Amino acid sequence: MTKEPRDAPQFYLTAPSVCPYLPGREERKVFTHLIGRRAPGLNDALTQSGFRRSQTIAYRPACESCRACVSVRVLVDEFVETRSLRRIREVNADLVGRALANQASSDQYSLFRGYVDARHGDGGMADMSVLDYSMMVEDSHVNTRVIEYRHRGPDTTINGRGRGALVAACLTDILADGLSMVYSFYDPDEAERSLGTFMILDHLDRAHRLRLPHVYLGYWVEGSKKMAYKARFRPQERLGMNGWERIE
Repeated sequence: MTKEPRDAPQFYLTAPSVCPYLPGREERKVFTHLIGRRAPGLNDALTQSGFRRSQTIAYRPACESCRACVSVRVLVDEFVETRSLRRIREVNADLVGRALANQASSDQYSLFRGYVDARHGDGGMADMSVLDYSMMVEDSHVNTRVIEYRHRGPDTTINGRGRGALVAACLTDILADGLSMVYSFYDPDEAERSLGTFMILDHLDRAHRLRLPHVYLGYWVEGSKKMAYKARFRPQERLGMNGWERIE
């Protein structure tokens, strides 16, 4: 009998907890560890199967009576940019994005702290310390980058912080078939820029240059206002009972 490799993934199921997306419901997750030499390939396969990564954990919803969380990925080469999306790109033409090693910095944490306090003050990240943030960024056994977006105008300032100010960032995994946007955050005082949407547009550009067919946006939940923006990027594919299904 052939023995199973010692580093073969083992899957676990969490206890029920309050659903962060739909009121009055509970969620459960199935998860496994992403560590060692097999982590990059396993992360590729699991992402294609609807899992998300958080540090060295890959997880996906496993709720008994709910299938509301749907994995979404955008088809890079067929993506159609609408007039409203073009306006968002134009508004942010004074920003430049750089892909950096996944190393935490003080200005990243300052931006992250302001974003969480303003947008998700009652969420699971509300109490994250600078050490917790560093672990979120740096604790990865896969190909991970931090994409920083900074102001490049010669004279203007953003909220008084001046040229080169960090206004948005995204923790991104580079997969065999695409880019996975693990977690993004931005200056909450720059709402008119639609920075979350702009970062998706930029990731589509980056995936196109890398000849990668997909940008993974995580989960979309019908009826959740927090998730509604993901439906703007078409054509996209959503993972259903019969595999990835195209949505125009």
